[in-house]
Amino acid sequence: MSDFNLADHPHRRYNPLSGEWVQVSPHRAKRPWQGQVEKVCETNRPTHDASCYLCPGNTRANGKQNPNYEHTFSFVNDFAALQPDIPSGNVNEDSLFIAKSERGICKVICFSPRHDLTIPEMDLPSIKKVVDLWVEEYDILGKLDFISYVQIFENKGSVMGCSNPHPHGQIWAQESIPDEPKKKGEQLLDYFNKHKKTLLQDYLAKELEKNERILFENDHFVGLIPFWAIWPFEAMIISKRPVANLLGFTEEERASLADAYKTLTTLYDNLFEVSFPYSAGIHQAPTDNQSHPEWHFHMVFYPPLLRSATVKKFMVGYEMLANPQRDITPEQAAQTLRSLDLEHYRTRR
Repeated sequence: MSDFNLADHPHRRYNPLSGEWVQVSPHRAKRPWQGQVEKVCETNRPTHDASCYLCPGNTRANGKQNPNYEHTFSFVNDFAALQPDIPSGNVNEDSLFIAKSERGICKVICFSPRHDLTIPEMDLPSIKKVVDLWVEEYDILGKLDFISYVQIFENKGSVMGCSNPHPHGQIWAQESIPDEPKKKGEQLLDYFNKHKKTLLQDYLAKELEKNERILFENDHFVGLIPFWAIWPFEAMIISKRPVANLLGFTEEERASLADAYKTLTTLYDNLFEVSFPYSAGIHQAPTDNQSHPEWHFHMVFYPPLLRSATVKKFMVGYEMLANPQRDITPEQAAQTLRSLDLEHYRTRR
């Protein structure tokens, strides 16, 4: 029998950020696909859409009018999942029926006044303004006495549930620390207490040394496929310097973050020459008035596409009942993305 090989044999990989495992089955990528095929909707959108509630000057569903903004624009979500002014309350019946009130603020972040753009198609100065707005919102919301965590994220594409194609993201700021950053925080703190360095500081050094899953790097950030990736082309952007949150970055680092954001999303679009769908978000230190030297800024990207622009990965069956599973290895995904042109496919046509 041949020796065990990560590239060929089924195995499990451990995620030190969550303390959880992912099943990797590389041999399954060879099977023919007879499952669902997604529709590709590549339409040429206008620069301004009179029916879009995010375009400058338009009236939103609640009757409020957007300003004629020229760069970025943020506002409290008209249909917010969290609200700041609700009565405080708790329910606990025999430790079986437990609930608590949850205050918060949800905001929408418009990346550009142009309806027809996405992040990879925007220029770097415009993306830098998005990063600057993230910093501003994290600072303002994090200073509120009832906010413990500020979650910044973007859903791109209808397959990821995005109902409006205008380039935008969201921020949910709330009383509690949500489950995913809470799990990461516990793992990061345990590692920091043992090693007096951040987990991602050591992890990034090892990844750069191996150079198996690195996609790109600039002066201040590295883009890579994590060893424990679940989604086929899941990726992370990690700061080279162990900075706890957006407020710790210099102007030069903010510009480098914008460059990394554009580079990764351009690789995504170029993979299947389609506007690549994903959910992306920033994980950084809570805003609970505690010191968090264990936290190390990173941005995660979870794209669903698997084999082409029309075949997506489903998290069903085993994934829902046991633990996540993937077919192509992170190393194969990294090699595929790394081989792509850094010029967006639309500009090459």
